[in-house]
Amino acid sequence: MSEKSEKSEKSEKMNRRNFFTTTAVGASLATVAGMPALTENAYGNDPFSPIQKKREIPTGTIAGLTVSRMMLGGNLLTGYTHSRDLQYVYKLAANYNTSEKVLQTMRLAEEHGINTLVIHTDSGVVKTLKEYKKRGGTIQTIVCPITKIDENLSAFTQSCQEAIDAGVDALYLWGVHGDQLVKEQPEMMRRAVNTMRSFDVPVGVAAHDLEVVEFCEREKIRNDFYLKTFHHLNYPSAKLNYDSHWCENPEKHIEVFSQITKPWIAYKIMAAGAIPPKSALDYAFAGGADFVIFGMFDFEIDEDTRLLNEVLAQDNVKNRPRKWCG
Repeated sequence: MSEKSEKSEKSEKMNRRNFFTTTAVGASLATVAGMPALTENAYGNDPFSPIQKKREIPTGTIAGLTVSRMMLGGNLLTGYTHSRDLQYVYKLAANYNTSEKVLQTMRLAEEHGINTLVIHTDSGVVKTLKEYKKRGGTIQTIVCPITKIDENLSAFTQSCQEAIDAGVDALYLWGVHGDQLVKEQPEMMRRAVNTMRSFDVPVGVAAHDLEVVEFCEREKIRNDFYLKTFHHLNYPSAKLNYDSHWCENPEKHIEVFSQITKPWIAYKIMAAGAIPPKSALDYAFAGGADFVIFGMFDFEIDEDTRLLNEVLAQDNVKNRPRKWCG
């Protein structure tokens, strides 16, 4: 197979993986996956009790924001989970993470030192963020609008405004958008980032394809941080490349980011659940990531934050080649 054909095939797989070719980009990911989005059922009205800190974890800074080294990922909270061909897992996650359970999970994350949530503007998300703050929650939010990016950027701008009105702390360009713009409309990358910058909050760029990061660096796009998929390939389903493979060449990622001084938030570091947490954390931080996003159910938070502290104390992480950027 030619290099061009291989690249085309990989692109097709990535598009299928993100449901980009089979759905409107602005659709809710949860709806696309056949799952209910965060519901609008009535929440309880009781405010949270005073926070009881169970653990402290290290923090860094991103454009002035103090951010925990581990951030809570939003996919599981919105009912969207990568599960290879096990379709029942979508329904299981959505039924477990009810609206009330989502609020409880966010609160539990705060109690364990996680001060930041990273999430899409999926159906019901803005309402949930407002409800969480109304109850007294203080978790910071880094949000990406998933509204379609067109030439006039009007819908995208409106989605950014709605997120800002909900009190989000930073915006970022969705990874699906980043991958598509670099391949099809590279001139729109700068415009989309500048649109987010107009709201006077830190702005990031997410990507599944390393080419997006290289493009932004080469073209001097004015983003404050990157979100980039990153994981090793030492797990069985990596060979299948079926909804479990998000980092084609991890060594190349380490090389590219060694020359970048912007904070790097690594995500999909467990290859959507295929890699054990400690192995994923060790590889991500030793390889140069400054922060990680962890998709977690409430019962995983205690153990994962404990492992985070364990890994960050290791010599191979403290003495890693890439300096901490954030």
